[in-house]
Amino acid sequence: MSDANISAEKAMACMRERDIPALPDNFTVWYHYCAGTYPDLQRTVDILVDNGQEFSPSVNANLFERFFTHDSEEKGAHSATTKLEGVIKRALEYLNEAGEGVAQFGEQLADASGALADGAPGNDARTIIEGIIGASQQMEKHTHALEQRLASTSDEVVQLRKEIEITRREASTDGLTGLANRKLLDLTMRETAAHAMESGDPLCLLMLDIDFFKKFNDNYGHQTGDKVLKLLALVLTESIKTHDVAARYGGEEFAVVLPGSQLDDALAVGELIRDRIAKKNIVNRTTGKKLGGITLSVGAARYVPGEALTDFIERADIALYTAKQTGRNRVVSEKDIPEQQMAVGV
Repeated sequence: MSDANISAEKAMACMRERDIPALPDNFTVWYHYCAGTYPDLQRTVDILVDNGQEFSPSVNANLFERFFTHDSEEKGAHSATTKLEGVIKRALEYLNEAGEGVAQFGEQLADASGALADGAPGNDARTIIEGIIGASQQMEKHTHALEQRLASTSDEVVQLRKEIEITRREASTDGLTGLANRKLLDLTMRETAAHAMESGDPLCLLMLDIDFFKKFNDNYGHQTGDKVLKLLALVLTESIKTHDVAARYGGEEFAVVLPGSQLDDALAVGELIRDRIAKKNIVNRTTGKKLGGITLSVGAARYVPGEALTDFIERADIALYTAKQTGRNRVVSEKDIPEQQMAVGV
């Protein structure tokens, strides 16, 4: 039986066990969970299972939307865009009204000027002047009202800009660690690779994985495991330059894109991160219990201009795998990968 059929059978069994309807969206979620396709999905479902969560229709729908659609992002962007269109339309209406008011005021002044030029009698002149004063006062009120309405639309535009920025950030950020997510990582690698080809500047990639993280989770629980992931994210952020990009690749695996760095520089960054994590003592803040430490395995590769990004990532991943196979808690360069391993991949 093929792996796909085995995963499909496991998915159906998991769904029957939890009374989950065999609908296409639900099957998609549980098939990929059983196949191990998406580490983030596996992790989320494992936490729900550990917490005794009932897989209600809303929970199942949320899982599908979160991992297999971009509906939330699209809805947020569409909502903000629609609101912005409304604000712009109102502002144009206000300006159009102002234009009409100014034109009317201009006509009144022109009529008054013509009447005065024709030599109006004293009483008529006084009436004309009073009319001008009244029109001026009305125009002043109209202008003040317009300023207030335009100020209000300006405030709305500022708020909408914030909403759009939040939507953009959420679409490119890992919810747990605050680092770039896989989507932003892919975009960053395409952009930095294109720049490297045009400029001739070097580009390196680190792939990092927490050693024995599953065992740590099993011993201390997913909530403590999440805190460890956040700790690693903090160390990554503090250890790289502003133009470098740290991302959560999936589960307990992370990546760091290092534009402008030679391979030796990338190895030095990887060693710095590895050393800082190895020196951390994990403590349960609630109980004060010491949980020991964690270590990282790190693989480093340099981009070859023109190569497929999948090959670039694969070399860093093989270097990471080599670090794990040769003792863990170490940084391995693509140059140190055994030739036979590089030839067949992992």
